[in-house]
Amino acid sequence: MKKVSRFLVVGLVSLGVSVALATPSTQIWIPSTDVQAFGVPHFGLDSYLRDWEHGYYQDGKRDPDVYDSGLTIGVLPFNSIQMEVGVDYMSTFSGSKYDDHPVYFNAKLGMPEGVICTNAPAFAVGGYNFGTKYNDATKTDQNIVYALTAKTLPPICGLPSLGRLSAGYYVGNDDVLTGPGGESGDNQGVLLSWDRTMSEIDDRLWFAVDYMGGENVNGALSFGVAWAFTEKISMIVGYDIWNKKSVAGANTVTTQLDVNF
Repeated sequence: MKKVSRFLVVGLVSLGVSVALATPSTQIWIPSTDVQAFGVPHFGLDSYLRDWEHGYYQDGKRDPDVYDSGLTIGVLPFNSIQMEVGVDYMSTFSGSKYDDHPVYFNAKLGMPEGVICTNAPAFAVGGYNFGTKYNDATKTDQNIVYALTAKTLPPICGLPSLGRLSAGYYVGNDDVLTGPGGESGDNQGVLLSWDRTMSEIDDRLWFAVDYMGGENVNGALSFGVAWAFTEKISMIVGYDIWNKKSVAGANTVTTQLDVNF
C-alpha cells in the first residue's frame, strides 16, 4: 500500500504552552516527500488524545485533546515536478486563547523517486505552520521551512524491499519555537522516518516510525499503522512521544482519517 497523502494541523495547548502543527502530506507526524495528486482534493480528520496515565499537569488539570480537519489539493499537472497547497482548522475545544486563531496554511514542492535518473531519490521542499496570529504572546506563526529526501530500499538476494528511508532538516520562527525555559535557539532539528507497506500480511497495511528533532513544541518520536479500507479511504492509528513534555504536554494517541475525492 502506498500511504495516502494527508494534511493536518495539530495544536497542543495547556497552561499557556502550545504546539500547532500544520503539515503537508506526512508520515505519522513529520512531512514526507509524497505530494497530493493534481486536482484531487484530500480531506483529513485527525485527533490527538492525551495519554490518560500521564496527561495531567501538577494542578490536576488534564492536558487538552486536539482535533483537526484539513483540505489539501495538488496544483501542478506534471509527473516530474509536483506541488500541493492546503489549509486546516484546529481546535482543542477547551476555550484556549489559541483556539481563537485556528487557521493554518502550508505548501510543498516535490520530485518523485527516479526523476533525475533511474536510482535517484525523491526530494521535497516546503513550509508549514503558517499561522494567522503574529503580533502578541499568542503567536501561531511558527513558519517552518524544510527540505527532505527519501529513497525506497531495493530488494536484496530475492528478499522484498525493507521499505523507505527519509531524512531532512527544518528551521522555524525563533520567536515561537522556543525551548523548555522559553529560550530561543531551539527552532530547528532533523527529520527522520522509515515506512513500509507490509505486503507479506496485506497490501492495505502500512507501518511507519518518524522523528522530529528539537525540544520545542513539535519535537517528537511517533509510530503507527495505517489500513486502506478502499483506494480512497484510509485510517492511521499511532502514538506520539513528545521530546519535551514540559513544552508540548503529555504524549498523545492519534487517529487520522484520510479521504481522497
